[in-house]
Amino acid sequence: MEVEQVLHMKEGTGKDSYANNSKYQESVIEEVKTILKESVQQLYQFKLSECLVLADLGCSSGPNAHKVLLEIIDAVDWTCQNLNRQLPEFQVFLNDLPGNDFNTLFKSFPSLWEKLGQIKGSDFVAPCLINGTPGSFYKRLFPSNFLHFAQSSYSLQWLSQVPKELVVKDGAAFNKGNVHMGKTSPPEVHKAYQLQFEKDFTLFLSLRSQEFVPGGYMVLTLPSNIDIGEPDTIWTLLNIALNNMVSEGLIEEAKADAFNIPMYLPSAQEVKKLIEIEGSFTLRRLHTFNMKWDLKILADGVRAGIEPLLASSAFEGSIIDDLFRRFEEIATNYHVDNGEVKLHNLVISVSRNN
Repeated sequence: MEVEQVLHMKEGTGKDSYANNSKYQESVIEEVKTILKESVQQLYQFKLSECLVLADLGCSSGPNAHKVLLEIIDAVDWTCQNLNRQLPEFQVFLNDLPGNDFNTLFKSFPSLWEKLGQIKGSDFVAPCLINGTPGSFYKRLFPSNFLHFAQSSYSLQWLSQVPKELVVKDGAAFNKGNVHMGKTSPPEVHKAYQLQFEKDFTLFLSLRSQEFVPGGYMVLTLPSNIDIGEPDTIWTLLNIALNNMVSEGLIEEAKADAFNIPMYLPSAQEVKKLIEIEGSFTLRRLHTFNMKWDLKILADGVRAGIEPLLASSAFEGSIIDDLFRRFEEIATNYHVDNGEVKLHNLVISVSRNN
């Protein structure tokens, strides 16, 4: 499975779409907006430019791309007022993988300008040129010395590929009975995921260092773990639903065993170490926070995130419907027994070294 070709959130604006099931991600953006604004203000105080070049890396297709852009424009506007300067032009690049639903995203932008007028006043003018940039952020996306600011929210946990060590071992699935790192996964599985993240995140930093002007800023937010290699509750519950269907003969065991989710949730210590080792950026802020959330709502968000991956692995539509019906039921029971699930998050602000 080529992740770059098949990974994208559920398209459209229907009941199961990402656009209608990204409330948790929206709440995360709300939580980190203070750091986002601080970083924009620090950048623009020292990098005065008539045109500010911005990128949203992993923008997806829901309303959250609007929210981030509004926060950035507001931060620059506040800084310009304090410096008694005219608001710059904004050149914005919305990046995601080629399968992303860019059509839905761009159709929604008239509502963004309407909302901006409501917030800032009808006479507020912010020249904003918006472009789509399809492609993997594990490859070059922009010219050298081009970007001033970029943000990425809930995207960098996605790996460039499923670790190769998981595919087969002696002709059999190496991570049998698990879709991710589970309690029954061999230690080598945890190590393979960790090494793949280290490789991908280091490459991401190296590529962006070529595209940023010196002093440019990035704010990166992603789900995290307290401990390295800690199994994730959500994938553990999805495992239960999937394995139940295997035991009932509804899904082929080999097909289930071959499916692994290309995602890794790093610890804050891991990310900090990788930034220091790669060396192109200076860590300005590192903040961790927990958010409690209804697992039923999270279950809907999980479907919006991985349904295209399941479909690409030859899971039929009726099987996917049954899988997520069971997953929702298991998640609801877990919620009744344990209350809201606590999710760990990490946000970092870095600046490009001179």
